[in-house]
Amino acid sequence: MTKQAGADTLQKFIFENAAVRGEFIDLSSTWREVLSRHAYPAAVKTVLGDMVAATALLSANLKFNGSIIMQIHGDGPVRLLVVECDAALRLRATAKLAPDAVVPDDASATALLNAHGKGRFIITLDPADKMPGQQPYQGIVPLDGDDVATVIENYMLRSEQLDTKLWLATDDNTARGLLLQKLPYHGGKAETTPVSEDDALETWNRAVMLASTLKREEMLTTDNMTLMQRLFWEETIRVFDPAHPSFHCTCTREKVGNMLKMLGREEIDGALAELGQVDVNCDFCNQHYAFDKVDCAQLFVSDAPAEILLAPSESKH
Repeated sequence: MTKQAGADTLQKFIFENAAVRGEFIDLSSTWREVLSRHAYPAAVKTVLGDMVAATALLSANLKFNGSIIMQIHGDGPVRLLVVECDAALRLRATAKLAPDAVVPDDASATALLNAHGKGRFIITLDPADKMPGQQPYQGIVPLDGDDVATVIENYMLRSEQLDTKLWLATDDNTARGLLLQKLPYHGGKAETTPVSEDDALETWNRAVMLASTLKREEMLTTDNMTLMQRLFWEETIRVFDPAHPSFHCTCTREKVGNMLKMLGREEIDGALAELGQVDVNCDFCNQHYAFDKVDCAQLFVSDAPAEILLAPSESKH
């Protein structure tokens, strides 16, 4: 049984009487929406697609109303990768390359992002219902790993104290992933059913060993449920209702106008004098916004406060 084209699904499951949970994700239409807006080199598409799948997998386990923003600031041909996913599993993603970037099709993630050992991995949790003065939580660490899966595994273990394993695969049509996590203990009990620590470790090791038999082509061409049955047919698994990720960009003309307003009248007037109008393209969806002299003048008529919404690529860390 093969997956249906365009069917984006995130499938959660848990090992009964054990301390292991898992998720399969299949992103087809979402990933194609991302690719339809930018022409990325093949190697960049592979790394970005892996990040898209991984971000959705992590987001599905968050227990808060907000967004997770995953970023890699690179020191090689790729300067920035950003993926954002909200609580409804709506995703957007972008990549920025160095102006003179030359990217071979077989370039590794290390060569793209950490060529000089100065790459950074950043996860931001941005609540939708922030209290006044509340800042998003942000974790920033050096890139530690030769691929996206390893970087995230190391981050989760060191920063969140969660044993996490990821298997990711991307091509031009789909981005797929499998996540396994060993649940934490509280007073000798797992988050689910009380089990001994030895039994929990044995189940975890067995699940990781089975998942490690996955081949890239198998992940890209086989649907979630078939993969689950193929890998864990001897295990007692509880499967939850699937969720359905989708592409969604939050940019609007109003938000772009607010950003321009925050730049100030002097800078905007200078741009108008030079170019005749101000043109802005969204880094994520590539939507074009044009503001002529009348549009820009209108920005400064209202006394309403402007709320600046910077794309992650513009923010300071």
